[in-house]
Amino acid sequence: QVEVVESGGGVVQAGGSLRLSCTAYGPYFGDDYMGWYRQAPGKQRELVARISSDRITTYANFAKGRFTISRDNAKNTVILQMNSLKSEDTAVYYCNVGNYHDGSFIITGSWGQGTQVIVSS
Repeated sequence: QVEVVESGGGVVQAGGSLRLSCTAYGPYFGDDYMGWYRQAPGKQRELVARISSDRITTYANFAKGRFTISRDNAKNTVILQMNSLKSEDTAVYYCNVGNYHDGSFIITGSWGQGTQVIVSS
């Protein structure tokens, strides 16, 4: 199973920026989507953004216009550039891989420890 290691979180003031990085390891996943998810305290994990192997992107509404996802297939890495951060962006951010099967998106990797993002107002 694919494993991931996330990094880049930290504490930033509202309006600031952070760049999250994730490297995936394991069985071939080059045809899969790579994505970022987040989980705030007391809330369910939610999709932030995902990118296909040919770089087609999908963003959650809250991420549109502020976050940018990119991937380097040669390095098995996915990046999330987050700008204009808000206090409500405070969460643990996770990355993972997955793909569509019979119309449903299935996560196929193991969840890592995530990286904490704290946005102070």
